[in-house]
Amino acid sequence: MLYVSRVSALILTLLALMLPASQAPAQSYPNKNVRIVVPFGAGGPADIYARVLAQHLSEALKQSFVVENRPGAGSIIGSDAVAKSDPDGYTLLLMSNTHTTNESLIPNKPFQLMRDFVPVATINYSDLLMVIHPSVPAKDLKEFIALAKKDSGKLNYASSGPGTPYHMAGELFKAMSGTNIVHVPHKGSGEARNSVLGGHVQMMFDAITTMSANAKAGQVRAIATTGTKRSSIMPDVPTVAEAGVPGYEATIWLGVMAPAKTPKDIIKLLNTEINKVINRADIREAWAKQGAVPMVMTPEQFDAYLKKDIEKWANVVKVSGAKAQ
Repeated sequence: MLYVSRVSALILTLLALMLPASQAPAQSYPNKNVRIVVPFGAGGPADIYARVLAQHLSEALKQSFVVENRPGAGSIIGSDAVAKSDPDGYTLLLMSNTHTTNESLIPNKPFQLMRDFVPVATINYSDLLMVIHPSVPAKDLKEFIALAKKDSGKLNYASSGPGTPYHMAGELFKAMSGTNIVHVPHKGSGEARNSVLGGHVQMMFDAITTMSANAKAGQVRAIATTGTKRSSIMPDVPTVAEAGVPGYEATIWLGVMAPAKTPKDIIKLLNTEINKVINRADIREAWAKQGAVPMVMTPEQFDAYLKKDIEKWANVVKVSGAKAQ
């Protein structure tokens, strides 16, 4: 019996050693600070909502989740840094549809989204707000389109960089409205926003969550929103589709990804905790006032969503002729 028990113990030990290594780190995760890399500038939607997540994840998991802004090259610099990080759950990427757009807009990136990252969770989406500087002699969308056609190539629009939702919204607008407006990329949405507020650039598609306050203060003129229906926080502003460009739609959405080969148990834990944050009544109420709509998905649902969005923006890039400039 003693021999049998020793053999049984040996077998159990061997089986334990054969268990996937991924199970071990998940049991104690996190046991040190977790970085959430935001590959965009401070003050934009990605930065703002990353900090909301970081605060609540820190409280829930009893470890610090620290936001690190690493903007540049239309999100590529910060994203590449995450792709090259250890797949241990301690470096996460706060991403947007900039990333799905760049799969076709910038195919020669040092990483590929669906190869080098794994989906963790979605966060939210919001409409964009089309604004112009008050000095532009146009009171509504139709007048702006007429002005853009009359002064072809003389009006500019700002974005936070190639492939960002602000850039693609502008390119899609140009293609669907038959206008020639010059793209002026910036290093971040804050810089782009300041260029329009200062009158250096005439127009911008910006997240309604950040630009609506400026519009309400009269610093810019809001002429349209980009959703399929009017925004609840700016109900008097028509959509681009109803104001003169039928069929137009563009939004900005946010999500979290991790380096490929991050243990599945850690991905599952993060997905569960992020969804708990998104489903909080106080979070949903606050986001509704800002014009942000929560998105709750499993990693598998997010994976399917990403693939569809990559295909969608590949078609937009093709139709619009957008360039990474």
